[in-house]
Amino acid sequence: MPTHTFMDLALDEAHAAADAGEVPIGCVIVCDGDLIAQAGNRTLADRDPTAHAEMVAIRRAAEALGNERLADCDLYVTLEPCAMCAAAISFARIRRVYYGAADPKGGAVENGVRYFSSPTCLHRPEVYGGIGETEAAALLRDFFVVRR
Repeated sequence: MPTHTFMDLALDEAHAAADAGEVPIGCVIVCDGDLIAQAGNRTLADRDPTAHAEMVAIRRAAEALGNERLADCDLYVTLEPCAMCAAAISFARIRRVYYGAADPKGGAVENGVRYFSSPTCLHRPEVYGGIGETEAAALLRDFFVVRR
């Protein structure tokens, strides 16, 4: 499947999260071209501050593969991962990260702490930003306009 198709699936998860009242972020994990996990934010539904889309998808992928290492997997997420999610991506040994919108305030990949650039980071995935950025940013912007 082409890159844009996987990001489209992540955007579908973000839309579903928004419909549930969650911050509209979606994530999918792909291994050897096969979709193995998908999730949207679930922090409100699960009453869990760690239930970011990436965290939920990583847990599901590890369960699906029966392994905590996701070395042959690629992660597609609609917003630049935060520090917590970047650390989980590193610990899971995810091969590549594709993200939509940059997050100058809370991102930790190309903004903020730049987790993967830290000398203490154990694994650095390949990172590709700006995939589906326009739609991802608009979805987030529209979600927060309604709430302000």
